[in-house]
Amino acid sequence: MAMTLRLTPEQDKQLAEIAAARGISKNRAVADAVTAFIDLEFQRIKIKMAFDYVLEHDAELLQLLGDN
Repeated sequence: MAMTLRLTPEQDKQLAEIAAARGISKNRAVADAVTAFIDLEFQRIKIKMAFDYVLEHDAELLQLLGDN
């Protein structure tokens, strides 16, 4: 899917430097950054869902443990 990305001149300069240092295109650098962001956010969502599940389904046990 094609998309337009608007960067400030400073962001574009830094992106170009990062891409050059990694020996990749700016497009590949942005795609890698988006992938890393998505992976991190999905991990955070899964952790929050697991935490919420434990809080809901084990509330009584957690209360008992907290009383000791």
